[in-house]
Amino acid sequence: MINPFTNSQQPEKSDEILISQAIEGDRKSLEELILKHQAWIYNIVLRMVFNPHDAEDITQEVLIKLLTKLSTFKGKSSFRTWAYRIATNHVINIKKSRAEEKVFSFDEYWKGINSAPDADLPDQKSVQVDLKLIVEETRIHCLMALLLCLDREKRLIFILGEMLGLNSTIGSKILEISKDNYRQKLSRARKKVYAFLKEKCGLINKSNPCHCEKKTKALIDSGIIDPNNLQFNKNYFIKGYPLLEKKYYRLHNALDKKCQQVFRELPFQKPPDYVNTVREILQSIELKNIFDFTG
Repeated sequence: MINPFTNSQQPEKSDEILISQAIEGDRKSLEELILKHQAWIYNIVLRMVFNPHDAEDITQEVLIKLLTKLSTFKGKSSFRTWAYRIATNHVINIKKSRAEEKVFSFDEYWKGINSAPDADLPDQKSVQVDLKLIVEETRIHCLMALLLCLDREKRLIFILGEMLGLNSTIGSKILEISKDNYRQKLSRARKKVYAFLKEKCGLINKSNPCHCEKKTKALIDSGIIDPNNLQFNKNYFIKGYPLLEKKYYRLHNALDKKCQQVFRELPFQKPPDYVNTVREILQSIELKNIFDFTG
């Protein structure tokens, strides 16, 4: 898998070549362009809206928007900047997702967690899935939900900067803000999230009050986690974000590094096959006016 945000590995064909060939009617080039970027767009959207089903629909909307605007790309910026600017603008401006409708502050989120009673894990014989997988689902679920405590702008910058590792040069171009502004906003978002983890989360400090294995049964009993239908701890490419830039904001505080690590170890989810969806869309009258696919 190629990380579009790093230059350490170059694909056989650049985005610009694929775009040129796609506009000329090469269907395979368009599909290759989609395959290259769909997982990254989907994972950004998923972390913004939390719910996988909502993320699937929104990612499709983004890809359709990219397709319908592709012929307007003039190369004044890199395709990466142009495409992810469209994607991030879309996700910033859409209607609130179902999870966002339950928006909460960090304090309110903690009240909810703290109200769930601590309990031992259920007997392994009572569930069909390995208990370790269910505890891991609790961990992922909690960290993903924690992002919703940030407003959309801070959440997006945290996802881009802290989780995907976009440096200020790339991130500021996509968001159309200055490098200093990008770094400042990322720092503020990081402080809010990490202050919560340092005080509450057992992953950061074992003496903290909240531990995934102690909250798992309560989440199962409340129906938040279904052991037979895990939302996040399945169907992923890799744990942790692939091919992140190693030279990135160096965090000197040991606890900050642990906080960063727990987010960077979240699974990089596999998206639906949008290529098939695009093939169907290309049959539409609207896109036939943009592309002339004869093959």
